[in-house]
Amino acid sequence: MTASVFVAGPVSWNSIVVLDRLPEPVPHMQFAEASWETLGGTSAGKALSLTALGRPTLLYALTAADEPGDRIRAAMAEAGVRALWGAGDATERHLNLMTRQGGRVSLYLASPAATDGTHDPDLHAAMSAADVIVLDLAAEPLRLLPAARDTARPIWVDVHDYDGTADFHRPFLAAADAVFCNADRLDDPVAFLRSRVEAGASLAVCTLGAEGAVAVDAEGSVHRISAVPVEVIDTNGAGDAFLAGVLDARLEGADVPAALTAGARSAASALGTRHLHPSLDRVLG
Repeated sequence: MTASVFVAGPVSWNSIVVLDRLPEPVPHMQFAEASWETLGGTSAGKALSLTALGRPTLLYALTAADEPGDRIRAAMAEAGVRALWGAGDATERHLNLMTRQGGRVSLYLASPAATDGTHDPDLHAAMSAADVIVLDLAAEPLRLLPAARDTARPIWVDVHDYDGTADFHRPFLAAADAVFCNADRLDDPVAFLRSRVEAGASLAVCTLGAEGAVAVDAEGSVHRISAVPVEVIDTNGAGDAFLAGVLDARLEGADVPAALTAGARSAASALGTRHLHPSLDRVLG
């Protein structure tokens, strides 16, 4: 039977504004080079990429009964993503200020709080039925961490631009069998990756933007791969697509270098669209 993945975490409705430079913290005026609305959220990106790779995937995310929530649910359904929608007190919304070079400032306009756990038996059953659990940074996945650990399934986490000290990330790191991050706020990415393996993770990976990625495996060996050359349209979702490519390849039995290469290919597909994944091009235009 094909291995399956349970993904829990943020989905959002995003307004994207492309600028020639990120705003300085002083009163001023800038003109946008482009702007559009699209589906966002790190868990949405992973579920879209895994689904496109043919990996059986179930997304659990919170949305509210409002227009942004309707748009998110409809877009994910049209893209073929299986989803279990929790009732959130708000639908997550972002305003992302972007540059063509990949700079980004994400302004959170709304974010749902954790639920009261009414549907936890169903969620525990869904996690137990999966072969791998991916928990992304948000209040609801944080609440689900004990239940996820109780399933004894491998837990993969993506701590994004972790600085090595932020408290919110620590429970995710402590539970992780595989850790993903980027190098934006790490002085020594390899040292951080080694620390996660020494703490019990079997794989730790750091994406390096145009320079590719570096990983440390369970034996402490360091692996590096180059990025796949691509004309970059939008960087949103590239890290999520990278993790999805690595996870899919590992579930197929690939070694770490081959899995990283698969991740780079998957990330390139996301970089070539202004949406989280090319499968949304026909849905959102």
